[in-house]
Amino acid sequence: MTNAPHLFEPMTLRGIQTRNRVVISPMCQYSAHEGHMDDWHLVHLGRFATGGAGIVFTEATAVQKSGRITHGCPGLWADSQITGHARVAQFALQHGAIPAIQLAHAGRKGGMQRPWFGNGPLNADDFARGDMPWTPLGPSPVPVAEGWPVPHEMTQTQINELIGDFVSAARRALAAGYKIAEIHGAHGYLLHSFLSPLSNRRSDQYGGDLDGRIRLALEITQAVRDIWPDELPLFFRTSAVDGTPEGWTLDDTVVLANKLKAIGVDVMDCSSSGIAGSATAGSPKKRQPGFQVEYAARVRTDAKMATMAVGLITHAQQAEQILAQGHADLIALGREALVNPMWALHAARDLGHDIAFENWPEQSGWWLASRQKTSEFYQPD
Repeated sequence: MTNAPHLFEPMTLRGIQTRNRVVISPMCQYSAHEGHMDDWHLVHLGRFATGGAGIVFTEATAVQKSGRITHGCPGLWADSQITGHARVAQFALQHGAIPAIQLAHAGRKGGMQRPWFGNGPLNADDFARGDMPWTPLGPSPVPVAEGWPVPHEMTQTQINELIGDFVSAARRALAAGYKIAEIHGAHGYLLHSFLSPLSNRRSDQYGGDLDGRIRLALEITQAVRDIWPDELPLFFRTSAVDGTPEGWTLDDTVVLANKLKAIGVDVMDCSSSGIAGSATAGSPKKRQPGFQVEYAARVRTDAKMATMAVGLITHAQQAEQILAQGHADLIALGREALVNPMWALHAARDLGHDIAFENWPEQSGWWLASRQKTSEFYQPD
């Protein structure tokens, strides 16, 4: 359709094209079993595909068993886990969405409680439920916070194994049918903890100055890009700032973005914070609509690469303005999509792009179009 709102313009990323700029951000469900996804994940993610989103991301998926955030987090460290992912990816494709996966390692935040049990380090109550602890990994023996486990400082051998496990997980993601992969380098998890001087106290080649601290992120990304098909895009998620002057900064993010672009990353997914505490704790600014958009805008301008904006983007007009002003190329929704899994289809109507339900699944669109024709109450403004 010509003269479409920016939000509903297709986007070409290497050899794929999205039907719009709406992305469902990875959202942990803490409901996997030994890393295996089940019907919950299919229904949870499938509703976003039928709801009109252009790209649907599976939640953070551990490349190692010890890389899970909780005992309920999914993985791709074993071939047996491919089946659950394949169901999700194929359903998304069948309903017009691009299936995407976020490959991750929780690092020093690994082995914590599910949020509804406290969202902190595992304790005796968790042990009684069968959720036993493991020793988390990190760049240095610096815990997330007081009372949290001290992570094991990774050796070179463990780093080499980690890189290989990211590659193996990416191969399994391809076998499952995913068309986009994202490397998780945000929210205090393993790669972010190597990036940040607040958690990385190493004196070897993976620590010290900025070049040292970004080395692991670049090596992992390069290894995944080497086996990820040229026609498929690769994303990287960053916490653009730590939120303290001594931590990771937006200037650092721009340096990293330029280097990632040079090795084949197509989109920078710009979040923030989380180096200590919960996933996005420690934001340097008040949480208000679009509070992280400026990070995507800065990376887009300075690194001249596509970016994805995320963070309290809730309304169609707000998302449209972000794109129209050139602050980002993609709009990611998280919790707002939980409120309304059909956000993209409603946004199209709000922006006057699809007032006749033509883009809705045929199983429901014809019902709604019929109602609109026969009831004055449902006539569009």
